[in-house]
Amino acid sequence: MAAMREIPFIKMHGLGNDFVILDGRKDRIILTSEEVCAISDRRRGVGCDQLITLESSERANAFMRIHNADGGEVAACGNAARCVADRLMNELGAEYASLETAAGILKATRDGHGMVTVDQGLARIEWHEIPLAQEIDTLHINLSTGAQPASELNDAVAVNVGNPHAVFFVDDATSVDLASIGPGLENHNLFPERANISVAQVLTPHSLRVRVWERGVGITAACGTAACAVAVASARRGLT
Repeated sequence: MAAMREIPFIKMHGLGNDFVILDGRKDRIILTSEEVCAISDRRRGVGCDQLITLESSERANAFMRIHNADGGEVAACGNAARCVADRLMNELGAEYASLETAAGILKATRDGHGMVTVDQGLARIEWHEIPLAQEIDTLHINLSTGAQPASELNDAVAVNVGNPHAVFFVDDATSVDLASIGPGLENHNLFPERANISVAQVLTPHSLRVRVWERGVGITAACGTAACAVAVASARRGLT
């Protein structure tokens, strides 16, 4: 039997999108995918959508490594960045912090009332940047699911905001059976790196209701990069 080891952690969430955060800046923490899955398990482990490990960085206040609950590593997580940035700003006694990620350097600010904002950088909308398996118009992608009426989920917008997203605009986001169609769409052969799947309902020209299926996780209460992706997609479509 493998020896047990104890690693201090903190648990944080951004709008219900929750994380286990490990600090490996002094002593680097390397976890196997099996260990990530065990910690992320909501019945037998701590439970989280993503597991975050902090490492030292020469380019920013810290490097943020992100693992999804399925053990796979990803480049970006907007809500995790907000949570980590809040911790770093408390340490620094500042209202600003920088984070290095596999997707680049992120800059975060705090407004003095507990609200943390992270600049996710420029959205990428070209087919090879997302990436897609073939050259195609990223503003209108036909992805047939077989689980919803053709009028509902057959016209996606693809965008990369540190990770790949497919956004569907629907009349009623709450009525879509995201748990049933999410796995198939996430693993669609058009997405070589899989994709986060969002269904978005335009409420007004200035507001949307969004539900998200995150790759490697499932349905989450919130997703920061999906919020950015939906905003970009709705603006490109002229809906907001």
